[in-house]
Parts: sequence; structure tokens; C-alpha cells
Amino acid sequence: MTSTQNECQHALPSVEVVIEIPRGSFLKRGSSGHIDFISPIPCPYNYGSIHQYIGGEGDYLDAVVLGPRLAAGTRVQVNAYGSVGLSERYMSDDKLICSVMPITDSDRRNILLFFNIYAACKGFLNVLRGQKGRSSCDGWDDAAAAIARAVPVGDTDTLQQPKIGF
Repeated sequence: MTSTQNECQHALPSVEVVIEIPRGSFLKRGSSGHIDFISPIPCPYNYGSIHQYIGGEGDYLDAVVLGPRLAAGTRVQVNAYGSVGLSERYMSDDKLICSVMPITDSDRRNILLFFNIYAACKGFLNVLRGQKGRSSCDGWDDAAAAIARAVPVGDTDTLQQPKIGF
């Protein structure tokens, strides 16, 4: 049985994602709209956040939405098929992997490849900036586990600024 078939045997979390970075964009924006950095390559996925949860870096829980390009500000209801953990400068942060269609094993490999490259690039950028701590992709995990690690927005007073600068 493939991992995709196994995921389909239990109920997947359904989440609303607000798109911040459309697929193909070079600008990396945070949930506040502030430009964090300009990428030398376009983002291969729609990237956004789930405003009902606070992730590991103190900002909204991050989410990747597979499929066609979605405009910034678009709200989309999707299933979360898994998560990818990233560690950067002594912090761990989950990225939910979402889609309206089931993801394939090939999708999963490509997502992990992307986040491994992304972590290496962020690590290099941190060295150039004189920032300590490693950057790494911690691999694939269950979406429900990532949501369980997040803090529901109702349990916090206000949205925090990310604990680390970009």
C-alpha cells in the first residue's frame, strides 16, 4: 500500500489557507505583507498560512497549496495531506502540504526535494548574514501531528512577529 493510499484511509484535516505567495512568484512575503526576501528562483507552489493556528516561529501556521497559481489573498479550503518540518536557527516550523486533489508519491518526493534545497539556500543566506544555527529539512510528517503542535489563535492574545528574522 502506498503512503497516499494510507492517507486516504483516515480523515484528512480540512483547512482554510490564505495565499501569500502565488505559485511562480519571486517575492517571499510574510503574513503581514512585508517582503521577507526576493528569491532567485520562482516558488513552485502556492504558499500561504492558516490563520486559525500559530506555528513554531510565532507567526501563522505555514501551508503549501499544490495546483494552479492562486492570486495573493485568495482563501481556499483544502485537505492537508501531510507536513514538512523545517529547522532554522534553533527553531522548528511545520509547513502543511495541502491540495484539493490527493497527492502522489511523486508530489511528495518533489516537495521534499524543494524543501531540502530551500533549507540549504536559507542556511547559506544565514551564513552570509552572520546568523548562527543550522537550517535543515526535517522530513515528512502527518498533517494532524503538525496541527497538534500549533497553537490555536484563540489561545493567544495577539499574533506575534516571527521569532526569527528572515
